[in-house]
Amino acid sequence: MKYPQVWDLETFFKGGSDSEEFKTFVQKANEMSKELNERLQQSLSLNELESFIHDLQTLMQHAREAGAFVSCLTAQDVKDEKASLWQGSVQELFTSVQNVTVGLEEKLTDLTADEWTALINTESLREIAFNLEEKKKAADEKLNPAEEKLAAALAVDGYHAWGTVYNQAVGRMQIPFEENGETKLLSAGQLQNRLNSADRKTREQAFEVSEEAWQKEAPLFTSTLNHLAGFRLKLYEARGWDHVLKEPLDINRMSEKTLNAMWEAINDNKPRFYEFMNRKAKLLGVEKLAMHDVHAPLPTEGDASISYDDACDLIIKHFNKFSPKLASFTEGALRDGWVEAEDRAGKRPGGFCTSFAVSKQSRIFMTYDGSMANVATLAHELGHAYHSHCLKTKQPLAQRYAMNVAETASTFAETIVADALVNEAKDADVRLSLLENKVNRALAFFMNIHARFLFETRFYEARKEKLVSTGELNTLMEEAQREAYGNQLENYSPTFWASKLHFHITGVPFYNFPYTFGYLFSMGIYKRALEAGRSFEDDYISLLEDTASMSVEELAMKHLQADLTTKEFWQEAIDVVLADVDEFMRLTDK
Repeated sequence: MKYPQVWDLETFFKGGSDSEEFKTFVQKANEMSKELNERLQQSLSLNELESFIHDLQTLMQHAREAGAFVSCLTAQDVKDEKASLWQGSVQELFTSVQNVTVGLEEKLTDLTADEWTALINTESLREIAFNLEEKKKAADEKLNPAEEKLAAALAVDGYHAWGTVYNQAVGRMQIPFEENGETKLLSAGQLQNRLNSADRKTREQAFEVSEEAWQKEAPLFTSTLNHLAGFRLKLYEARGWDHVLKEPLDINRMSEKTLNAMWEAINDNKPRFYEFMNRKAKLLGVEKLAMHDVHAPLPTEGDASISYDDACDLIIKHFNKFSPKLASFTEGALRDGWVEAEDRAGKRPGGFCTSFAVSKQSRIFMTYDGSMANVATLAHELGHAYHSHCLKTKQPLAQRYAMNVAETASTFAETIVADALVNEAKDADVRLSLLENKVNRALAFFMNIHARFLFETRFYEARKEKLVSTGELNTLMEEAQREAYGNQLENYSPTFWASKLHFHITGVPFYNFPYTFGYLFSMGIYKRALEAGRSFEDDYISLLEDTASMSVEELAMKHLQADLTTKEFWQEAIDVVLADVDEFMRLTDK
């Protein structure tokens, strides 16, 4: 079957960044926000408060729809200036939603115990009782409503704008690269593809050029990162929060005890992965892996290109073996233009899945180049889309799952495809290459993400005292990488803090450890799915449906009978990965 590689955005708003439909939609959302703010000035009965909560959820969905559309516009063309301007307007809309939410939280804290009990037991609100409890608790830990609204308003230009500056600067970067006897000017995303080349000289050049390019831009990115962190820390200080992980842990509905148990289990098992790294270095013909070798393909015949259409068919086929519902959903998404996969200049690097909350659809962004890694990325993002699909009939607050469990669904989908490909591979080189790709994913979560977590934690502690210089940022980054990789690499990337978008995202603080949580949580779920077979499909959907309605500890206990605050569950999940390491070592023992 032929699948479109350019997504359909006209379904939502016709005309792209010039869309009059979109302009009207945003205006109506702003009017809705204004009307809700006016209602907040009045005394509300319980019935009126119930109605207000439902109307606020409608506003939230409209803001998410607008945000999703603009994120698609800016991703598909980084030079779309009108789309960039829309970013500011949409951010103001989100700020107004945040202000209305703060007002609601104030109303909730003013209720008597009896009124509160009556409200959350109202039939229409029972589904979101957990989410309302969260908001009530959050209000108790923040500034007074007037100060929170002021902070949100100041954040538009004093916080979020720094993230926009970073994105615009990266979008303008043109990096010289020698290729086939000529100098090409590459975008940051195009250069990233060269870092994954099968040719080591290409990787070496790409690494050197990349370090030079990001170091050249480092003075600007030093400013943006310092100002982002400074704003966040001042807000934390005003709220009386002295722990930089409080907000990210709250957002991810998890305890620090769970986070520590996960990292401890990973550190306990890292030496097993050092063996894999040493074996890979030998296969690549080098004494020790360099940073640009860690995710390089093996010198085998197993890295043949696969067409986009074949990749789509392959994913549907393997999803169907586990879950016919997942396969049917995926076929429809691919057929109906939910994916932007075309390999062309002007697109932003990376990939994502965004949900159009009002339209109850998703859109997936990536640049497909025919590699098996790209097949995995496509499966990963389709997992995100399916997660949103499973929650689409729930009330909006009960759809707002956190990043850590979001990465669970995506990584689970990716694992289904990756495992099936390994098991079905008849050619030894193909099997080895696919197996290596699987273990490399673990390296990314256990080492690369760990380095990001270590860097960001230490950077924020340093930023509490003073502005952190470019040189200090480089040092912090390299020290974090050395620790996370067990000092096993030939070289490191001191400028990684500048090149990695996640450090500069303002929407979510500490955009790192949730990836590792999601990966390992999905491994634990996957182990149970293998044992249960297709009968696990409905249990899996039930788990996804609960992801926005309880803490991760409660989620794991209810659906997996597992305690996430101890290392036992995490070790069980890591053992799934270690089986791949053992198989790789066996196949390469020559």
